[in-house]
Amino acid sequence: MDKLSCVLLVDDDTTTNFVNQMLLEDLAVTDLVLVAHNGRQALEMIKGQCDRGCCPELILLDINMPVMNGFEFLEAYERLAFGHKQSVVIVALTTSMNPGDMDRLNTFSTQGYLNKPLTREMVASILQQHFRRELPG
Repeated sequence: MDKLSCVLLVDDDTTTNFVNQMLLEDLAVTDLVLVAHNGRQALEMIKGQCDRGCCPELILLDINMPVMNGFEFLEAYERLAFGHKQSVVIVALTTSMNPGDMDRLNTFSTQGYLNKPLTREMVASILQQHFRRELPG
């Protein structure tokens, strides 16, 4: 399988980020996992990585975070301009079961939402559905 160039985890929970990073690395889906603890930090990472020619292909985004939440991130992200923006897959990874949150997510260019915790099956589904790739054997 061709690995994703980069995956960005955006979540204020350190344990969640650690577990998700370990899962992605164990599944060998990417060589580079970036971790941001809020939306503002994620925007800075995206700008920096894209300037270096390695934009994240997949962003797993929490909704409820301090400093800049997931919705604020999505609003700011839509104003960003970079070459491969259309091919970036953003999936909300959240514990929110609020129907209003789900409706609001649908107003942005996200490719859906998943309920935490991230699992091998979820990663396999994202890879297959959005990248036409399979998990390594």
